[in-house]
Amino acid sequence: MQKRSLRYEGKAKRMFETDDPDLLIIDYKDDITACDGKKKGIIKDKGIVNNRMTNYMLRIIEQNGIPTHYVQEISDRETVVKKAEIVPMEVIVRNIAAGSIARRLGIPEGYELLPPTLEFHFKDDRRNNPWINEHYALTLGIGTPEEIKTITDYAFRINEVMIGELIKAGIKLVDFKVEFGRYEGEIILVDEISPDTCRLWDAQTNEKLDRDRFRYDMGNVEAVYEEVYRRLVL
Repeated sequence: MQKRSLRYEGKAKRMFETDDPDLLIIDYKDDITACDGKKKGIIKDKGIVNNRMTNYMLRIIEQNGIPTHYVQEISDRETVVKKAEIVPMEVIVRNIAAGSIARRLGIPEGYELLPPTLEFHFKDDRRNNPWINEHYALTLGIGTPEEIKTITDYAFRINEVMIGELIKAGIKLVDFKVEFGRYEGEIILVDEISPDTCRLWDAQTNEKLDRDRFRYDMGNVEAVYEEVYRRLVL
């Protein structure tokens, strides 16, 4: 497969066209951002961790009956994926209060959310990805009622799969963000699953093992990304 023109470059990934019109190549970067892109840095080998962890999790999610864009890992940092039409909505599932939900609702970080809860955010970086509900999503034409229901069902099923897999590695899944797309008339998962997009805590100590270490200047960012990778993938 031949990599061709750059299709898109984001904060943490580049996406390239290929000689197959139905496939793209994602190239994961070492760049890290926080605070809506206002804080930036570089973490050595983060792209390798995120690429391989994402692919590991996507394969498990597919084995549990949820379709994804994953096709093939072709290098430490590169993966072939299906070219999907992106649904312009971020989907966040929360199991434990942390970050914005704790601030908004005045509940302590670490408060267990039973049952887990879900948020939609309209994908628009210029407006800091504003919160929306399913009615907004329908009014904005983001998806049909059937698609929104499928996305909701998939998000909670992905949560169950990820909780089960991560706890085997001694990691709590606090929350995570995913995105979905349309491919051949089907809703599929198209996002990465990594310490960039998930809040991950050590199951025994609650030590943060994710991007919050960069966001809050806690240090040791490279080491915790490698620790998650070692526990889960190696």
